[in-house]
Amino acid sequence: MAIIINLDVMMAKRKIGLTELSKEVDITMANLSILKNNKAKAIRLSTLDAICKTLDCQPGDILEYTEGPGAEIIND
Repeated sequence: MAIIINLDVMMAKRKIGLTELSKEVDITMANLSILKNNKAKAIRLSTLDAICKTLDCQPGDILEYTEGPGAEIIND
């Protein structure tokens, strides 16, 4: 997949842990972990909205498009 989820980067910048973000966004830690580890196949816009509100960021700070073969294995 050519979409990279940089949730872990934003969480580190905002100094917020998985447990705290899970409570703030009202999403299970398991589902948040899937997003954080770039294993998600989809994300609801309402979830993205809640994450952006909590982390005070834009969707583009979390989602990144990378073109080319093997894009799914690229990690910054």
